[in-house]
Amino acid sequence: MKRVLIRSGMRPTDIYTAEDIYLKDRTGFNNGNLAYQYSIYRTLWNEDVEIDADGLSSNPNLAESINENYDLYVVPLADAFRDDFRQTLRNYTELIRRLKIPVVVTGVGLRANYEPQLEEGFSFDEDVTNFVKAVLDKSAQIGVRGQITADYLKKLGFSEDADYRVIGCPSLYTFGRELKMRDLQLTEHSSIAINASPTSSDIAIQFLNNMIETHKDYHFIPQHLDEFHLMFAGGPDISSDTIGYPTSIEHKFYQEGRVKYFTNMPSWYAFVKEIDFSIGSRLHGNVIPTIVGTPNISFVQDARMRELAAYHGLPHVTIDELKNIRSIGDVLNKVDLKSAEKVQTRNFDNYLDFLDTNGLEHIYKANRNRKVAPLDTLVQAIDFPQSPCPITTLDSKKMLARIQVSTNLLEERQDFKLRYHVNRVKSQLAHLKTSSAQEQAELKKHIETHKEVNKKIETELIKTESRLQLSIAENRKINTKIKHYKGTLNRKSVKATLKIADALASLKNKVAKG
Repeated sequence: MKRVLIRSGMRPTDIYTAEDIYLKDRTGFNNGNLAYQYSIYRTLWNEDVEIDADGLSSNPNLAESINENYDLYVVPLADAFRDDFRQTLRNYTELIRRLKIPVVVTGVGLRANYEPQLEEGFSFDEDVTNFVKAVLDKSAQIGVRGQITADYLKKLGFSEDADYRVIGCPSLYTFGRELKMRDLQLTEHSSIAINASPTSSDIAIQFLNNMIETHKDYHFIPQHLDEFHLMFAGGPDISSDTIGYPTSIEHKFYQEGRVKYFTNMPSWYAFVKEIDFSIGSRLHGNVIPTIVGTPNISFVQDARMRELAAYHGLPHVTIDELKNIRSIGDVLNKVDLKSAEKVQTRNFDNYLDFLDTNGLEHIYKANRNRKVAPLDTLVQAIDFPQSPCPITTLDSKKMLARIQVSTNLLEERQDFKLRYHVNRVKSQLAHLKTSSAQEQAELKKHIETHKEVNKKIETELIKTESRLQLSIAENRKINTKIKHYKGTLNRKSVKATLKIADALASLKNKVAKG
C-alpha cells in the first residue's frame, strides 16, 4: 500500500469539537485552508492508498522520519510567497532538500497588491527561488494558482510548462469535472451568506452592512481563528483598520447571532448549499458556494484574488468598480453568475494533466467524469459537528458555562503554545548543532561581512560625532559673542540713558533759574 503525507492540520475524516479547535489550531489560522486540502484528499484517496496529515509542521528534522514512513509528500499551499511566511518557506526548503521521496506542490501563489510591481522584486525573492528549486529536484512541475504568480516565477528565471504550470486552486476541483450553478431569484426574503476579512476594504464592508439592512436573513461567515475565539468565547476583540468590520461581540452580526464558523468541510458544504446567495471578499468564502452550486459574487482587491477569479471565471467586481455601485441589483447586472461553469472542464483536465505529469495516482485515472469518490462513503457515515452558536445567543446559564470552559481552555492553550515554542527553539538549536561545515562557513562569512559593515558604520558615526562636537563648539563661540555684544549694548545703553538724564536735569535747572 502506498503511503502519502499531505500538508494539512487534519484529515477529512477527523472529528474535532469546537473546544478542540479552540485549544489547537488545526487549520493554519484560516479555516479556508481546509477547502483545498479536502479536495486533495478526495482526489488521491484510493482503497490502496494510506494518507496522513503532517500537522502543518515544516520542521526539517522530521525528514528522516518522513523518508522512512512515506512514499510521497504532497504540499498544497495558498499565498505562501509572502513576507511573513519567509521563515516557514525556508524550513520547507531545507526539509524538502533532505527528503528522498517525491514532493509535489499542488498549488501556491503570490501575495501582492492588485497591481503588483513584479519588476521591482520582493524581499522574499531568494527564498522563493530556493524553495522552487528544491521542489523541482523532487518533482516534474510545480503548480501555481494563477497567471500573476506564473509571471513572478518567470521573472525569477523559471520556465512555464517546464518548471511550473498554472492550475488554479484545487478547491474548485473538489467534486469533479463539472460545475452546475443554480438560478438566482434574489428577494428581500432570500437567505444570504456574507464574508469578509479584517483586511477587507472599507467599501466592501460598507456595502455588506448596507445590504443586510434589506436582506435580513443573512449569516456572516468569518475564517480567521481569532474570529472563532471571538464567537465562541466572546473575546478577546480582534484588530482591524476597516471601518465597520465586526471586531467585538458588540457588533450587530454577533448581537443578532448571525455568525457561523465551520471546523470541518462537510458541515460547511451542507450549510452553503441551502443558502440562496453568497457575497463578499473572501476567496474560499465564495469558492465553497461555487462547488456546491450556490450563486455568488466576489469582491476582488488584491493580486491573489485577481488571478484566481480570472482563471476560474468567478463572478466578481473589483473594489474600484464597487465604489460606484449602490445596490446588489447593480452588481448582479455586471456579472455572469454562471461564468465559472464555462471554464471548469478545461481547468479540471489541465489539473489532472498536472497530477499525471508528476506521477500522482488519483481517482480519475480511468474516468475523468467520475462522480462518486471512496472518501464520500466514509464522510457520509460521520456525524460532523455543526458551527457552534455564538456566545451572544446563549442564556445566562449556558453563557456562564461557555465562559468557564473557555477560560480553562485558554490556560491550556497558553501552556500548549509555550511548550510548542520551547520545542521549536530546541529543534532550531539542534539544527544549528548539526549544520554542515558549508553552512557554518557561510555563517562565518556572514558574520565577517557584518563586522565589516559595522566597522564602516562605526567609522561614519565617529566622523559624524566629530562634526557634531565641532558644531557644538562653534555654537558655543557664537553664543559667547552674542552675550558679549548684549553686554556691550547694555553698557552703552546705560551710559546713553545717564547722559540723557544729566542733560534733562541740566535743562530743568536752567529753566528754573529762568
